[in-house]
Amino acid sequence: MSRIVKAAIVQTEWTGDKESMIESHEKYLADAAALGTQVMCFQELFYGPYFCQVQDTKFYSYTEAIPDGPTTKRFQELAAEYGIVLVLPMYEEEQPGVLYNTAAVIDADGSYLGKYRKIHIPQVKGFWEKFYFRPGNLGYPVFDTAVGRVAVNICYDRHFPEGWRMLGLNGAEIVFNPSATSRGLSAYLWQLEQTASAAANMYFVGAINRVGIEDLGDNDFYGTSYFANPKGQFVGDTASDRDAELVVRDLDLDQISETRDQWAFYRDRRPDMYARITEA
Repeated sequence: MSRIVKAAIVQTEWTGDKESMIESHEKYLADAAALGTQVMCFQELFYGPYFCQVQDTKFYSYTEAIPDGPTTKRFQELAAEYGIVLVLPMYEEEQPGVLYNTAAVIDADGSYLGKYRKIHIPQVKGFWEKFYFRPGNLGYPVFDTAVGRVAVNICYDRHFPEGWRMLGLNGAEIVFNPSATSRGLSAYLWQLEQTASAAANMYFVGAINRVGIEDLGDNDFYGTSYFANPKGQFVGDTASDRDAELVVRDLDLDQISETRDQWAFYRDRRPDMYARITEA
């Protein structure tokens, strides 16, 4: 019997304020639930603009404690109501002045399973993230959920193959990559990196981007969210490059073992030859 998981990702534009952004995602969650979704991930820093286009301390106010903040609690209740595993990318305050780009993972019964903190933090024009975030310090956790083993790799992390492999070694079956990436330098990589990482590590990847041009800068977020299977192939079509969209796909988790039987990458690894990778 196949292990079919109905998974959802959502790309959307900034609504103008935090509360309406949360309400918008509540509606997307309800729509996904009506379609039978079992696991869902929102976009990077989902309830705000992508404020890293500028450097301004006023955006520190978007932080919340995780899991004790109001948004985590709010979506724990909704996850339990709908019976959906949720990945919530948010701006975390661990303590005053100690801030992270984080994703909380909530199981289908509403229980909080843990969090992933973005490990690689860029600092270039339009992506001034070191102004806002400390580098993640929780490693590469994989969460045992009602639908299987779920993990997260946030935005810029996708450029580092070591992280994808760590998630595979830790047993991930579905890895969500919530992002905020714009037309220009990285656009050609968007449909290349996550599909290649899915194939190299032989698991499913859900790649999420936002859409639109926000009033903080000229970054044109181009959506094109998608799922990739363990062979690196798109699962259905990619989403629009302009419009908000809910993407729901059936993922056959049996494809993971089938692909790994065909391509024995984990068997044939040679970690004894890779010591140079971990040297500073």
